[in-house]
Amino acid sequence: MAARILIAEDDRKQSDLLRVYLEREGHSVQVVTDGQTALDRCRGNRPDLIILDVMMPTVDGLDVCRILRGESDVPIMLLTARSTEEDILLGLDLGADDYVTKPYSPRQLAARVRVLLRRTGRDAADPEVFAVGDLIIDAARFEVRVRGELVSLTPKEFGILRALAAQPGRVFTRAQIIDRAFGFDRYIVERTVDAHVMNLRRKIEDDPAEPVYVQTVYGRGYRMPEQPG
Repeated sequence: MAARILIAEDDRKQSDLLRVYLEREGHSVQVVTDGQTALDRCRGNRPDLIILDVMMPTVDGLDVCRILRGESDVPIMLLTARSTEEDILLGLDLGADDYVTKPYSPRQLAARVRVLLRRTGRDAADPEVFAVGDLIIDAARFEVRVRGELVSLTPKEFGILRALAAQPGRVFTRAQIIDRAFGFDRYIVERTVDAHVMNLRRKIEDDPAEPVYVQTVYGRGYRMPEQPG
């Protein structure tokens, strides 16, 4: 259920924590710190969901909610320290789809995001076929082809490739790759990822020493470029 999510929150610690939890769910996350920028980003990028802090500079979250609801049906989740019934009803009356009071559990909020995306029909279907340059990954058939030639991969190699291809351009840490590609395999450690990547490159790259598809971002992890070449 990967989605494009905009977080409008001027508390950096809160927004960074939320970003981590939502990116673990596979979402693409942007963060802004004031209401006017939130409006501009929503109008320009059209996210699948916006998480709005009520107390923000320039334009507060309630006004952002009211303005956006007049322009769009984007799902809106409000975050606030105000927990009275009147405050909650005001947020809902202005068009918010959900209302979360602080302090909150990031895990519970991520779960509420999943529910809200399902409820509003914004959850993106998980694509079964990924195409990046001459590389084709068919998840349903568990097949990988390079320039039309079938390549045999192990399940873990396939999992790494699919995770990277699902979000080309994004840098994945080794821990994130473990989370997405290996699930609950508790015997996988970060250095094991490097070994699988090395084997994967031998199978899909013309020159494993100069990889085109699975690139190293030093000090960070791995990525698949949007336009290999």
